[in-house]
Amino acid sequence: MDHSLRCFGAILLPKTHRNNNFLFSIFSSSLLLFISISFFTFSSEAAFDLATIPFNDGYSSLFGDSNVVRSDDGNGVSLLLDRFTGSGFISSNMYKYGFFSANIKLPSNYTAGICVAFYTSNGDVFEKTHDELDFEFLGNLAGKPWRFQTNLYGNGSTHRGREERYRLWFDPTKEYHRYSILWTTKNVVFYIDEVPIREVLRSAEMGADYPSKPMSLYATIWDASNWATSGGRYKVNYKYAPFVAEFKDLVLKGCSVDPIQESTAAGRSICSDQHADLEAQDYAAVTPRRRLAMRKFRQRYMYYSYCYDTLRYPNPLPECDIIPSEKERFKETGRLKFGGSHRRQSRRKGRTTTPVEDADDQGDM
Repeated sequence: MDHSLRCFGAILLPKTHRNNNFLFSIFSSSLLLFISISFFTFSSEAAFDLATIPFNDGYSSLFGDSNVVRSDDGNGVSLLLDRFTGSGFISSNMYKYGFFSANIKLPSNYTAGICVAFYTSNGDVFEKTHDELDFEFLGNLAGKPWRFQTNLYGNGSTHRGREERYRLWFDPTKEYHRYSILWTTKNVVFYIDEVPIREVLRSAEMGADYPSKPMSLYATIWDASNWATSGGRYKVNYKYAPFVAEFKDLVLKGCSVDPIQESTAAGRSICSDQHADLEAQDYAAVTPRRRLAMRKFRQRYMYYSYCYDTLRYPNPLPECDIIPSEKERFKETGRLKFGGSHRRQSRRKGRTTTPVEDADDQGDM
């Protein structure tokens, strides 16, 4: 229905119709709330038992020092983007496998063109063979659902991007939510709160495409006007600056290693006990209950998957588990709706990846 007609309907329609419209609106809102509550009720488990660290104990500024604002209690930090610079922070150490987590609140109001990233990488050490695990939050128009993507690279496989894109089922600007990356010798799991949203299992067929070298943790906010929102259709509007992303309750659990020493037998033995401890943690187990919650999330909120994008990959990459019902929904493009395209640019100047034909990020699902 035309939005203008819908807005004026309450004035033009008879009173009984107005009441019906009002009741329908209440019913629709209640149904949406019920669906959201049902999702959380089914999938919720006890919060992870996590040991957080003060910002200065594990991190330092990466760029835009004046826009990296530490909290008064020392347990968090705000990253700002203004018309002069974005900002970011980096972990003080590199880790060989680990659990990386933060409570994050995203910028509010008009945030088109902004990218907030929470990710692990070793690109500064292994420029041509780097590994990377990403959460990337793609700016939105006010009132529209936030979209985000996860990605995985191994051994410099940037021409084999493993993007998946999703909607969030809540407003990430209203309160903090926990975003976590679990990376073990066996699998990679992306979590939102206690809900796993994606798992990549290591296999012999993946070979070096599975991330296996020490990585640092990064968080950044930057101007991605050329691709982040609806394929670059909507740009950053600095009238709304500064844009602020807030991080707190930071977690770094893993084996801290020097990339050079790690390649030695002594370096590998140092980490063996810590790897075992990591894999024994509650969040390392994707229980049947969590797996069912993950399947529900992916059915309801995932709108692009590289595994079904046969235009990019005529033969699915080896880790892909092709589900016939999903394949039918996503067709050959890997996405639910047709739209523009973007070329994702790295936070490190100069690297680009294969273009992904993208759905209209601001469209209704």
